[in-house]
Amino acid sequence: MILYEYPFNERIRTYLRLEHLFGHYAELSARDMPVDHHYALYTLFEILEITSRSDLKKEIMLDLDRLRQQLSSWRDNPAVAQGTLDRLMREADVCFRLLEQMQGKIGHGITSNDWLMALRSRIAIPGGTCEFDLPAYHAWQHLPETRRKTDLKHWMAGMHPVSDSIRLLLSLVRNGGHTQRMTAQNGQFQLNLPQARSFQLLQLAVDPVHQVIPEISANRLLVSVRMMRQDPDGHLALHPIDVSFELTLCA
Repeated sequence: MILYEYPFNERIRTYLRLEHLFGHYAELSARDMPVDHHYALYTLFEILEITSRSDLKKEIMLDLDRLRQQLSSWRDNPAVAQGTLDRLMREADVCFRLLEQMQGKIGHGITSNDWLMALRSRIAIPGGTCEFDLPAYHAWQHLPETRRKTDLKHWMAGMHPVSDSIRLLLSLVRNGGHTQRMTAQNGQFQLNLPQARSFQLLQLAVDPVHQVIPEISANRLLVSVRMMRQDPDGHLALHPIDVSFELTLCA
């Protein structure tokens, strides 16, 4: 099954984008080739672009605080596994404390590094990191891979409180969903949402055998899905067949 996720609000949209980028950085920085480490740094600057929002740290901490209050309300509930509850409360406390201890804005350690900032100003320019533009970067790419990996690990270290917090918050959002089997009749599907519930995330899983791409739109009242098929020229058009899929609404 191919899983697609759709956020119901801008906060979850930001979390998903950061999770996506943190995953790319981890994969690229673990490789050995200089070209992989080049794109790891490009990803680092994308992360920095998103985390430069002044209110992001406060927003994550508010979410963690709400999570801690919710978990505390489940204490001594016989329907809740207390061991799991204790573990989640410890994780939430650690994430909150580490964010609270962060000095300055998120990514301050990166923005205060002149070498990285010089690279950031050039990396978005097509071909802007050639050896005649940035000889220091060219020399860094010729260092042993162990040294480059150490540098990449060091530069990401200050982001761990953010990545760990987002991982925890998104995992609990995803675990708060109920999966149902649905069918898009003639390639189209609509679902009215109950106004009494506030959903955070939509997950849609479709079997690749159908060879369709779900085009999703959603708000607090309605979910709409159109199953599209891509032609050899890359154009998308509605594929008017019945397609079954799994839908999860995460509250």
